Amino acid sequence: MTTEVFQDITTHGAAVNMSLRAKFRLTGGDRVRYLNGQVTNDVRRVKTDVTLYACVTDVKGRIAGDVFIHATDDALFLDAEPGLREALGSRLERYIVADDAELTDVTDEWQLWHVFGTATADGLRSTRFGVGGVDVWLPAGAAFAPGCRVLSDEEIEMWRILQKIPCWPNELNTETFPPEAGIQERAMDFAKGCYIGQEVLSRIKTTGKMPRELIAFESEVEVQAGDEICVEKAVGKVTSVTKHPVTGRTIGLGMVKQGTSSDSLTLAGAPLKRR
Repeated sequence: MTTEVFQDITTHGAAVNMSLRAKFRLTGGDRVRYLNGQVTNDVRRVKTDVTLYACVTDVKGRIAGDVFIHATDDALFLDAEPGLREALGSRLERYIVADDAELTDVTDEWQLWHVFGTATADGLRSTRFGVGGVDVWLPAGAAFAPGCRVLSDEEIEMWRILQKIPCWPNELNTETFPPEAGIQERAMDFAKGCYIGQEVLSRIKTTGKMPRELIAFESEVEVQAGDEICVEKAVGKVTSVTKHPVTGRTIGLGMVKQGTSSDSLTLAGAPLKRR
């Protein structure tokens, strides 16, 4: 991403074609009650004009996937990372037993666009990349002209990291508790009642203790995802990395042991500064 593109996005916003994301439709009279027992946020608050962010967790409270949810008059719609299409569909269907609920994979039936910043479009209010925006769902094959810059995969990945947004599978994965990734304010409701993994996550909230925590950092040296973050010895790893389009400095995200001091972190032998 050039400095000019970065400044254009910062000033005017941009659009992202997210049509490859996995998409599911949940119907039936028990759809809200059922899904509320599967995800970390309160599905009873889902609306027709705004998305709700949540995680699907396993019995140990670790992330099986993260989803955006919105409602229509007769259904709930979910979208998730493309790589979760099969696994997440199977995970959600597994717990539909006596419920009046039916999950249908509609990935290929819909386009999904996200427009954020000062760029405008009609759609569902949604914050996916650190700034307010809208989601636009369109039938496959329908025309859509966002009227602003459409970001490439490389550009949106850089923007995501600059905005400190964790994603699947870099920061969000089957080894991660939602609070470790710092998404509890966005993705969790601790008053909603029971769901799979709820007991473990409630204990983390009560004690404040978890194995790791997500950090955002900058460094003068080039590094790669998987490189060790150290305080004399390894205390974590880099999960995502890019270069700042203006300063040229390395910008990244990483997971480190909870409570690690910021003052003594190093990366590839050089000091690491938290952002």
